[in-house]
Amino acid sequence: MTDLTRMASLLRDSGPWTVAYVDGAGDEPQVIEEKKQDSVRRRLNEEGAPPADVEAVATALRDGAGLPSPSSRYIVVVDGAVVLDSALSGQRHGEEILTHGPVPPLRPLLLHGSADVGYLVVEAGREGAQLRWERAERSPEPPQEVEGRTDALPKVQAGGWSHAKHQRASEEIWKLNQREVAEAVDTVVRERQPAFVALAGDVRARQLLRDDLADASRALVLDVDAHTRADGADDSALEDAIARRLAELETEDLSTARSRARVDHGSHGVEGVEPVLRALQEAAVDTLVLDERMWDDERMLDALADVPWVDDGDALGVGSLGRVPAAEALARAALLTDADVLVEQDEYAAEDEAREQRLAREPLAVLRRPAA
Repeated sequence: MTDLTRMASLLRDSGPWTVAYVDGAGDEPQVIEEKKQDSVRRRLNEEGAPPADVEAVATALRDGAGLPSPSSRYIVVVDGAVVLDSALSGQRHGEEILTHGPVPPLRPLLLHGSADVGYLVVEAGREGAQLRWERAERSPEPPQEVEGRTDALPKVQAGGWSHAKHQRASEEIWKLNQREVAEAVDTVVRERQPAFVALAGDVRARQLLRDDLADASRALVLDVDAHTRADGADDSALEDAIARRLAELETEDLSTARSRARVDHGSHGVEGVEPVLRALQEAAVDTLVLDERMWDDERMLDALADVPWVDDGDALGVGSLGRVPAAEALARAALLTDADVLVEQDEYAAEDEAREQRLAREPLAVLRRPAA
């Protein structure tokens, strides 16, 4: 279950919610980290969070998440209990959030949406391979080592019949080893359905492994020409290839959503706050696309305590939990009606690049059925 899925199930509870979205533990001295945690306590107290909630957040931050710096944390507490604790590697997206209220802010989880994309990393050697299940912006799970036979004779430089015999023996053992690896990879693909399989390592081992993979697994392979299992190997080529593929998947998802909305002269999609709101009220939205800049504009909507979850002021006889930014209200209603939510984020060639001056794009909803 992804964090967004988990959060969607939590949203049906009444709250109120204490939420902390802050930097994770850094490399600074312990006294500095303790001052940061004291600041979190003070600000949550100022927000009116109950003492038990404040203590729960402080304890979670103090215990840490074992992630290397930089990292961030998204912690949700209800009635003194941590109900969601997301530890995310990489820089925090936007400002810190420390709040207590009837509607939990979803923006951090949505902006870290790619963190829930699972993929498999395979670093192959002629003796076997290491398999790691990873998610974007998260620490990987403990690796799985697939160890084959280690009595493979190296290819020697001497010529003649003996040299050819050694080559054939080694090649057969390498094939057997990669066959075992292929079985392990196929099992992970079948059971966990990764977005892709990043394959690095010895060039011959990669070739043998690809040949033995099932068609479904082979179709997911992202081949990275980097011998990462060699002593002193640099992992940057593998990391860069994974980052590029994750960015491509995000772009593909957005492009697919927009294309689906245009099917049959646009009958499968609606655009704009009001049309999207009405579609969400009817639970007719399959995928909601939001521009991250929507959180910067002044439009507000009512977050409702029950179906239809969102309204523009009438509340439809359902109690309003309060006025919240339109992007938050629409995203919340989408999650509560089992719709996917995609956030289109600005892209920068460099961190210090000037931000393009533009208005937020209107929200877009891909419908589950054609509009009447």
